[in-house]
Amino acid sequence: MLPEEAAALAVPRAAGRLRTANAALWSWTAAGLLAFLLLPWYALQDANGLLALHRVWSDADAANGLLQSTVHGRPWLLAGLAGLLVCAAAGAMAPGRRQATLLLAGGFGGAIALLACGFAIGAKGWSFAALERAFGELGVQQFGMGWGAGVVLVALTVLGAFGLARRGMFRGDLFVAAAVIASASLLGLFIVFPVLRALGGAFVAEPGQGVLATFVQRVASERNFGLQCLGGGVRCGVAWNTLFLGVATAASTTLLGTLLALVAERGPRRYAKPLNILALLPIITPPFVVGLGLILLFGRAGIVNQLLESVFGVQPTRWFYGWFGVWLAQTFAFTPIAFMIMRGVVQGIAPSLEEAAQTLRANAERTFTSITLPLLRPGLANAFLVGFIESMADFGNPIVVGGQFSVLSTEIFFAIVGAQYDQGRAASLAWLLTLFALAVFALQRWVLGRRSYTTVSGKGDGGVPMPLPPRVLRLVQVLALPWLAFTLLVYLFAFAGGFVQTWGRDYTPTLAHLKTAFALEWGAFGLVWAGTAWNSFFTTLKLAAISAPLTAALGLLIAWLLARTRFRGQGLFEFSALLAFAIPGTVLGVSYILAFNVPPFELTGTALIIVLCFLFRNLPVGVRAGTAAFQQIDRSLDEASLMLRASTAATLRHVVLPLLKPALVAALVYSFVRAITTVSAVIFLVTAENELATTYIIGRVSNGDYGVALAYCTVLIVIMSLATAGIQWLVGERRLGRAPVAPLQVAGRT
Repeated sequence: MLPEEAAALAVPRAAGRLRTANAALWSWTAAGLLAFLLLPWYALQDANGLLALHRVWSDADAANGLLQSTVHGRPWLLAGLAGLLVCAAAGAMAPGRRQATLLLAGGFGGAIALLACGFAIGAKGWSFAALERAFGELGVQQFGMGWGAGVVLVALTVLGAFGLARRGMFRGDLFVAAAVIASASLLGLFIVFPVLRALGGAFVAEPGQGVLATFVQRVASERNFGLQCLGGGVRCGVAWNTLFLGVATAASTTLLGTLLALVAERGPRRYAKPLNILALLPIITPPFVVGLGLILLFGRAGIVNQLLESVFGVQPTRWFYGWFGVWLAQTFAFTPIAFMIMRGVVQGIAPSLEEAAQTLRANAERTFTSITLPLLRPGLANAFLVGFIESMADFGNPIVVGGQFSVLSTEIFFAIVGAQYDQGRAASLAWLLTLFALAVFALQRWVLGRRSYTTVSGKGDGGVPMPLPPRVLRLVQVLALPWLAFTLLVYLFAFAGGFVQTWGRDYTPTLAHLKTAFALEWGAFGLVWAGTAWNSFFTTLKLAAISAPLTAALGLLIAWLLARTRFRGQGLFEFSALLAFAIPGTVLGVSYILAFNVPPFELTGTALIIVLCFLFRNLPVGVRAGTAAFQQIDRSLDEASLMLRASTAATLRHVVLPLLKPALVAALVYSFVRAITTVSAVIFLVTAENELATTYIIGRVSNGDYGVALAYCTVLIVIMSLATAGIQWLVGERRLGRAPVAPLQVAGRT
């Protein structure tokens, strides 16, 4: 081949390689430009912007970014268009530092400019008095960002991440760079930003006071830390109530969960099936079912009060409503969680350690107290932590059986939705709730210290677990087994309460409550969903079905980034991803109300804000499940795929994801079920149009209509059980290609 011919062929080859290298850049640039030109820039009032695509070139409220900036007097929006054009120019260059500089300037520069203008200019003009004094009154205003602004911001952020990759960060991998920056942006926007916004409300100064004095007065007020109850007063401060209840619930659930775990793993096999049922019950039941069941037992018209009145002539009272009722309900509700935590820890104790102690002539009780119990310390600390946080974050049981006993979660609710509407007090209570949760985290880390509790290693361990010592077995039989029977009785009463006429007066079986909630009728135009619960039922299923796959996908993606990549700020990234677990649901709900009630992110009253709350509230479970799964998957599988020139996205899809099916099932099931049963985080976010099942049930309980509430709970349990089975069938099981275990061969036998 002549040199001239070779040079002529090299030009299109180089051009082809350039197009391939910059294909992702052009795709995201095109997406941003199309969004700027074809989608409504601002959110529409009571309408989906995607339904107004035909009006983007005509109506002012649905206009695209180009018309908003050139015709309707909002020239600052041209910063987004300029950023996209700069990125388009970078797409025509060969990969290198010059292209990276343009991508960083166009991508991050355009996104930051749009966000700065969004926060600076709101629905009434300038959002800050200093800007109005500096630039004068603004003739136009802007509302919450819509589809157009959202897609443009995402495109600019991803293009800026590509610039970091072109500078050599993230090993030059465009997908990894985009995944890290996009995930970090989502965590910052929907977890860190709203929480800081809500907590910052406690520093808004009262008239005539300084900021610090106002904060101290709100936090250290008599209503929060009063001790009148110790001197004969009616009640103590709400902070002491919450701490007392949290410690009591954590202690009782940890004790009972540990005893049940010991009997499940070291006791007779006949207890295994009832304990497995107990472990599943709290997962598929709404959080206040236990409280309702206890009301049917100990309430004013409950079985116990009726027996006391008929046998001893004791008049029924409301003795059950208060701290005791809340503690009892929370202990019933959260003991199964402690049981599941402790069961895994008991299973992990190597029998060889106990056998070594017995070989050294230690008896069973000495071995249990000196070997077994110390090795349970990490599980005990985790179970106590989870019980404490669950108690503090619990809203359903205190609102149902709390009576006059107030805790922080209910006080925050009434500070926002009650007649007082005290945003400063709600923020100060959120500070207390968050600090209590973080303090328990720190205490747990300090208690465990740097000691090693490793009992599972690569060495085989064919030892037989030591049976429970006689005294421990008697303690289990005296405390844990009656508690197990009582728990099943409470759930049985809770389910039965939805199918009798009037609990406490008329126990005639009936389906009237079920018909009230889920009646179907034939009308002039066909089937009529006449039941009062259908609206909340369909809304809950729809939003849960949308949020569950998003939660699983984002959680597993973040877990992959944490397990398989290394980048600056990874510790802060992981802390942000798990922060939603430490933040009680009530605080997160208040945060969303305060952060997303005004431009630039005006989401309050929409279904989207509920989906986002579901997503980021349940995200830590997907992250944890994925992290645990990645620890079992050899990194060489990923590396082999990459060495065969598969892209990172293709490796994730064809190699990693099939091996993550157990973690995917766990994330999908948990996020779907929790989206249906959660109440504390979304109690502030629901509207008449977007009513959820849990808020409907609480409304019925507030009106004393326990039958309809319990019938609805039964329907939800059936739906969640079917959904759990359906998710497991749809995802399937991972295939590891292992041969079946050969039968044991004994000499002289087959």
